[in-house]
Amino acid sequence: MAIDGPYFVLTALGVVGTGLVAGVFCAFSTFVMRGLAALPPAQGVAAMKAINVAALRPPFMLVFIGSAVLCAVIAVVTFVLWPDEGTVELLLGSGLYLFGSFGLTMVANVPRNDALLKLDAGTPEAAAYWTTYVREWTAWNHVRTVASAAAAVSYVLAIA
Repeated sequence: MAIDGPYFVLTALGVVGTGLVAGVFCAFSTFVMRGLAALPPAQGVAAMKAINVAALRPPFMLVFIGSAVLCAVIAVVTFVLWPDEGTVELLLGSGLYLFGSFGLTMVANVPRNDALLKLDAGTPEAAAYWTTYVREWTAWNHVRTVASAAAAVSYVLAIA
């Protein structure tokens, strides 16, 4: 094993956290957004707004933000300890999640969610924005999905 002790536990938790986030994002990319897009725009907008509000509750935020904190800790510990094995995988996993998942959420998905939240679901403006929102939000979500899954795989490789 490349790493052990508390460092192993941190990395194993990183696998679980980034993997859970990848699963949530994968569900949205593969069927949730398709289902919402199939609804009339007013219903799709209303449903997505409700989902976005629900996502801000502690169960998801603990996993999403907690994984970001954990990835940052793993990166810092890796820089300080510079282990003989797994360094590249640990830093790559941390970077993938911090930039490709968490960071991308902040610069790509959250602004779209905020714009959607300001619209009344039944208005022509919301209907016009909905098609663009679904296309762009889902495209960025695909990237977040791959980045989160790749982070989990990278952490697994570090402890394998």
